[in-house]
Amino acid sequence: MKLWMKRLFVSFVSIVTLGLYVPPMQLHTDAEATNKETEPSNESTHKQGMSVVLEPLEDSSVYYSPVVLDPIDQLIEQAKMQTITKLGPKITDQIEDDFTDSILPGIESVLETVLKDLPKEQINYIRISEDKIAGYGEKIFDVYNEKTGEDMIRFHVRRDNRPQEGYWFNFHYHVQQDKYEAHHNIGEIYWSKNTPPKWMT
Repeated sequence: MKLWMKRLFVSFVSIVTLGLYVPPMQLHTDAEATNKETEPSNESTHKQGMSVVLEPLEDSSVYYSPVVLDPIDQLIEQAKMQTITKLGPKITDQIEDDFTDSILPGIESVLETVLKDLPKEQINYIRISEDKIAGYGEKIFDVYNEKTGEDMIRFHVRRDNRPQEGYWFNFHYHVQQDKYEAHHNIGEIYWSKNTPPKWMT
């Protein structure tokens, strides 16, 4: 597995398990000598419906808490993981440079543009579909509102076999505003004259 894929996977796992486990840390300060008698009790704080317990460090009055990522950043990371999963290792190994340079930034830009104007309370209901579409289907993932059940954006990748050229991957998306009819282009990547493998292989 390529280094950037490993890093992306580690980031995704970190997001999914965020706040479930925080490893113990040791901080040594000059204040320890004078504050050893002071042992503050555990404090609990609530943020966006999630309870976070702040544990005091051993022999210290310093507290720590997990970092909470921006909801849009979380959605972008999930979108990247879904796209990589869709392509599969055989295709990703061959096109990863073009994919990283042109397609991923395009997907990120579309998501940021569409989501940045939404009210904060509505962003909390936005999800990335996780159903896996293998074989030859175009769907990569949908961005939908969990509360209403409606798709907002549909991201697809199409295989184009052009005479005298070979196979190209066309990345595009459809939006709710035009009833998903128009193709909004993200970019294209050349494969070769040989038939590409199925998705997710």
